[in-house]
Amino acid sequence: MPELPEVETTVRGLARFLDGEVITRVAVNRPNLRRPFPADLVQSLTGARVERLTRRAKYGLIHTNRASAMVFHLGMSGRWRIDPEEPDKHDHLVLETGGHRFALNDPRRFGSVDLVVEEELDAWPAFAALGPEPLGEALTAQHLREATRGRTQAIKLLLLDQGIVAGLGNIYVCEALWRAGIHPRKAGGKVTMPQLERLVPAIKEVLTQSIRDGGSTLRDFAQPDGELGYFATRFDVYGRDDESCRREDGGTIRRFTQGGRSTWFCPKCQR
Repeated sequence: MPELPEVETTVRGLARFLDGEVITRVAVNRPNLRRPFPADLVQSLTGARVERLTRRAKYGLIHTNRASAMVFHLGMSGRWRIDPEEPDKHDHLVLETGGHRFALNDPRRFGSVDLVVEEELDAWPAFAALGPEPLGEALTAQHLREATRGRTQAIKLLLLDQGIVAGLGNIYVCEALWRAGIHPRKAGGKVTMPQLERLVPAIKEVLTQSIRDGGSTLRDFAQPDGELGYFATRFDVYGRDDESCRREDGGTIRRFTQGGRSTWFCPKCQR
């Protein structure tokens, strides 16, 4: 599944071509993705001028001069194709401007598209319960301390809770915990304040680095222009089963299943 850096990269890539443009044509090529397309999607977007593009957690938002924003989620395999040479059977939504065509391509159809009234975005169910953005000022060590105080659940699983931090996924939680030297199985309530003070900048650094590198290349994710990100070549623990830790005093990277997902860590340098 595309994670936060991939969604941020997608939003920035779309903005380069779509920001300020008028949507002249909208084509919905099937009735649904994970759920039905909004019935008034074509009417709401045709003729609308795009005012800005933003991201909330793993959702991208296209804001126009109309009352509602289009909110999209890429699901497991979704991506936007800009000016594709040929149409594809998985291009389920197509937006056109005076000079470009944007195709939302989603082979597995686990993505979604919604129209949400701008003034109601914060109260929209998918957003209402979200925690702070990991790259924003609201994510602090004190926030994590309050959110994890007394919790016996593993710190890794707590960080994947979107109500604690919005948008964090498996890859970058594994990477951030390694950078902070925290064992992924450690109970959230037992993570010390000094550890949390290392964890917050580790989260921000690994996400920022991945966004700068264009998102991770995993499976079929690609940026809107088709270029693949290359942060995956820099993973410190994720996917590195039985390889040596990159720290000089580290051990061998191990993998185990946690909450139904694989977790990678160094048993020697993560406590």
